[in-house]
Amino acid sequence: MSQRGILAVVSGFSGAGKGTLMKALLSGHADQYALSISATTRQPRNGEVHGREYFFITKEAFEQMIEEDALIEHACYVGNYYGTPKSYVMEQMEAGKDVILEIEIQGALKVKEKFPDTLLLFVTPPSAEELEKRLRGRGTETEEVIRDRLKRAVEEAEYMDRYDYILVNDDLDTCVQKMHELIQSQHQKTGENLDFICEMKQELKQL
Repeated sequence: MSQRGILAVVSGFSGAGKGTLMKALLSGHADQYALSISATTRQPRNGEVHGREYFFITKEAFEQMIEEDALIEHACYVGNYYGTPKSYVMEQMEAGKDVILEIEIQGALKVKEKFPDTLLLFVTPPSAEELEKRLRGRGTETEEVIRDRLKRAVEEAEYMDRYDYILVNDDLDTCVQKMHELIQSQHQKTGENLDFICEMKQELKQL
């Protein structure tokens, strides 16, 4: 039987290595996963392509999507809207691909409310000390930005227990493998196999 895809939402602290994880997972299992692309009203940055990094749309078009319930979740950051278009996600899942959303905690919890079968994964470094080290190691952020990100991590940590699984990103390959296994194990959940269960019951009755 052809299987419908799983919806997995990945969040985590800034500096936990989510982006690197996604890239590694997708390059290792390109035929299996689709990374959901967000829509945004902000202007494209240099090198960004419509439909690759984001779907760049006008504020009017975005507000119409909100109106039509065409977004799985949306939020407003620094005067710009960001959201996950429902049609893209549903198409990919119907095609049997496991869809990954990399979004903030508030958005993740909204998705779980709307779609209870969503798998929520939270990525974290092995320790707070390591988080600070990674943020400083980037060498691109000012002291003020680093302090802000650490302060935000304190708030984000409050929601860690709302996630289904915590992924400790210590060794990248191990973490990618673990993430892949967790998502794939969702296909075995009873809720994902109701058709199979129903068929099995019918066949057993006919024996």
